[in-house]
Amino acid sequence: MSTPAISTARQPGGMSRSARPNARAQSLAQGAAGIALLHIERARRSSGSWTQAHAVLATCAHDLIVGQDTCLYFGAPSVAFAMHTAAAGTGRYARALHALDARITQLTTRRIGRAHARIERGERPRASEFDLFHGLTGLGTYLLCREPDAQVLHEVLRYLVRLTIPLDGDEEQLPGWWIPYSPSGGISPSFTGGHGNAGMAHGAAGILSLLSVAARHGTVVDGQIEAIHRICGWLDLYRQDTRTGSWWPGWINLAEHRAGTVTQPGPPRPGWCYGTAGLARAQQLAGLALNDTARQRMAERALLACLADPAQLARIRDAGICHGAAGLLHTTHRVARDAQAQGFAARLASLRVLLLEQPPAHEDGFLDGTAGSALALLTADANGTTASGWDACLLAG
Repeated sequence: MSTPAISTARQPGGMSRSARPNARAQSLAQGAAGIALLHIERARRSSGSWTQAHAVLATCAHDLIVGQDTCLYFGAPSVAFAMHTAAAGTGRYARALHALDARITQLTTRRIGRAHARIERGERPRASEFDLFHGLTGLGTYLLCREPDAQVLHEVLRYLVRLTIPLDGDEEQLPGWWIPYSPSGGISPSFTGGHGNAGMAHGAAGILSLLSVAARHGTVVDGQIEAIHRICGWLDLYRQDTRTGSWWPGWINLAEHRAGTVTQPGPPRPGWCYGTAGLARAQQLAGLALNDTARQRMAERALLACLADPAQLARIRDAGICHGAAGLLHTTHRVARDAQAQGFAARLASLRVLLLEQPPAHEDGFLDGTAGSALALLTADANGTTASGWDACLLAG
């Protein structure tokens, strides 16, 4: 593939994502960039053709968008991640990736600068500043795949370390990732004062996973280990230990922070994005990074208890990666491969059945569509191993 043409996305007030040429194709969540992951994985397993994988990549790898709202799941970084899964260990797409990496480094550096300036002003962040889908956790995830020793990745990690510390002068001592809006991004009486997000996609578990995965790769900056401990300590405050197992809420509002209690009556859906599966994997990764076997075992027990609870499994009602059966199956496979606890094998067999029983998706994308569920099944058939590393975009470890 030749060096891709790159366009600079307009600033606020300019063209919207949906109006930009080739914008949907450059979505890892819904478009060709995500669908390419399936064709690449098949090609790497010799169950599909590289011609097909290249053709799908080609549909999204022109007029690439680089701007303030581009991220791991949209624009040039999204396409670059798909190319990386095809290129790893080969000479494929080397020229294109070299050009993309230079632009992604520039983009990341600018976003880090804006994030630090926001902290200096004493303002709270939007999730899109730091999260996996839209923010610097996602860009850091891409950089970790490409070059673990890169200076810009170290800068991302330093920013995330700072994000685990309350803002200067904050009497509430809220974590630095506390968002001044509701989880939907608006204003709500239930979230007066905002919320602390715990999830993989938009909150603490995603930050924790990147810091932990980087540490396991030997990429560590000052304060990183302490930051991992801080996030784990925050999650411990809100862990609910019940007769059916431990679980965590997807988010905490200000009243819950002040009271140190959780008002949510029971666990969320046991998916990757906000449920026990994602939060257990994040804390298992932290336990592995810290050599903390107690935390690792706690996380594994929490997931096993979740998988043994029919009421929780009954809340899975789609086949998707994000909050459906595919994400639960794949995350459980990744937990099982690193687990000290016994009992995952039998649960994995039933989770595969659960995925196959779900109604077919209405789209062909990665995050909620048929490409993601097919990837989860391919990986399950290989005992949880990937050929391409496609699941790095989920911080699966």
